[in-house]
Amino acid sequence: MTPSETLDWLTKNEVRYIDLRFTDTRGKEQHVTLPATVMSEAFFADGKMFDGSSIAGWRRIQDSDMILMPDADSAVLDGFRSEKTALFRADV
Repeated sequence: MTPSETLDWLTKNEVRYIDLRFTDTRGKEQHVTLPATVMSEAFFADGKMFDGSSIAGWRRIQDSDMILMPDADSAVLDGFRSEKTALFRADV
């Protein structure tokens, strides 16, 4: 899906939250959950900044600014959440 198609899909499915998921260097899945209102075509181009020093073994505090880049093609609905949530794989 293109970012535009993904945004339409989020609206059609009345998604309230997005969950960006990635795997750290130790093989543990990490994630950040955001309100779906942050999603835009620019979000797919610019990503979401996060602090890499908060993940064990990643970065020192001085080098910790990192970006999660969501993959529009990876979007799926999470069937286990009480609020409609879309899961996205994200590149770091």
